[in-house]
Amino acid sequence: MLINLAGNKKVLYLCSVLVKQYTKTLTQITNNMLQIKDLSFSYRKPNRELFRDFSLDLHPGNVYGLLGKNGAGKSTLIYLMTGLLTPAAGMVTLDGEDVRRRLPKTLSDMFLVPEEFELPNTTLSQYVSINAPFYPRFSNEDMSRYLDIFEMEHDVKLQSLSMGQKKKVFMSFALATNTQVLIMDEPTNGLDIPSKSQFRKIVAQGMSDEKMMLFSTHQVRDIEQVLDHVTIIDQSRVLLNASLTEVSTRLAFRPMREGDQPLLAQAGVMGTFVVVPASEGEETQVDLEMLFNATLQQPQLVAQLFEQ
Repeated sequence: MLINLAGNKKVLYLCSVLVKQYTKTLTQITNNMLQIKDLSFSYRKPNRELFRDFSLDLHPGNVYGLLGKNGAGKSTLIYLMTGLLTPAAGMVTLDGEDVRRRLPKTLSDMFLVPEEFELPNTTLSQYVSINAPFYPRFSNEDMSRYLDIFEMEHDVKLQSLSMGQKKKVFMSFALATNTQVLIMDEPTNGLDIPSKSQFRKIVAQGMSDEKMMLFSTHQVRDIEQVLDHVTIIDQSRVLLNASLTEVSTRLAFRPMREGDQPLLAQAGVMGTFVVVPASEGEETQVDLEMLFNATLQQPQLVAQLFEQ
């Protein structure tokens, strides 16, 4: 048997290159993720424990929907994720750095739009000129494009705006920072119906493989079109953490059929709709509201279906 040594060397070389590229990609994914590890947190007054040994990993290239009941700890988790609160134990890291250290490198790569906020008594152009330098990837071109989509003027007095208008301006700035991590708490509160549609458009335009976005909300209908991943929590428990593609292959959302044993049944004017385990090859559009309710009512069954 003749062996082509030159050919084998070439194959070995190509394999080594592919291995190096894969290792580099895997390292980048690991380093760039936002990792919550064994987190514990309690409020002193009232004496209430929200999280104990809570862990969750968030990866770039995803738009996450963070869902939970009132009091489940969503807003507290957001403040812990951005280093605004100190955990009793555990750690949140971005690119391997503890976010609670509030290092300039970390702060320049995260942006939080809280549910309630105040803007200074200044013009929008002054606000941008003062704050944009803190974000190395800030884009005036992106800012202008988002303001146009929201049908907002490019230079206005911030204190003269309504709450909904302030939110549109602030979210435009947040997206224009092009930070690796963008978190918004109840982003569609205060927006009218046309503005909610505009919000979905700017999110779609602002997303990229290098970024991760997380929206905490009760208004799931407003954001379900832009999400590709859903995370449902109940204090220390992660009830569900899955891509919508995975959800659509494991669960079916459809009218009730004879013999169904649904996780959730919901009566409406068009009949009874159910959430059931999907049969092989069955894929339906995910209904986030029904998914949320089914997960709360049947957490163990959902965990088994998703092997969590």
